[in-house]
Amino acid sequence: MQGKLSILVVESDPDRARQIVDGLSGGDAFAISVVSESSGLARHVAERQPDVVLIDVESPSRDSLEDLAIASGPLDRPVAMFVDRSDDTLTKSAVEAGVSAYVVDGLQAHRIRPILDAAISRFNVFKRMRTELETTKRALEERKVIDRAKGILMKVRGLSEEEAYGLLRKTAMDSGRRVSDVAESLVTAAGLLS
Repeated sequence: MQGKLSILVVESDPDRARQIVDGLSGGDAFAISVVSESSGLARHVAERQPDVVLIDVESPSRDSLEDLAIASGPLDRPVAMFVDRSDDTLTKSAVEAGVSAYVVDGLQAHRIRPILDAAISRFNVFKRMRTELETTKRALEERKVIDRAKGILMKVRGLSEEEAYGLLRKTAMDSGRRVSDVAESLVTAAGLLS
């Protein structure tokens, strides 16, 4: 998140909203907008496209958490939620909805900036983990397709596993494609022919 960080503050009480904005001192670093109702949160987020969402609610409802899940969706930005009271179920629901920081009875001006920084850091860690997981899953799927393509070549052309992979690799190099793409084409073609 480079440049001026845009923050959407969701707070119905004007005094508490001012407290949050004051707690984000360092004014030049942030572009802050405040909305007074948590209903329609997905619409507000879609309109403003903030980098971070800070929400202050007395006690989050299931509807507001579902709206938050849609607004964050799926986990596009850090969200810090300040609540006056909570329970284990709501805390779990908030985290599942994409909340990066869930702070109970903690809205104090001097704590807002550190909580914001922690929410951004936590969000970035989880985003990196999600990216690594997606990359690993994609590599595993590609490996499975390559193994299936090798099996087809071994059966149809009587090749060893090494020779089958060599043929896939040579075909990929000759056509300027990735081995997994050539393997996918072979598996698809073999599916059509059988």
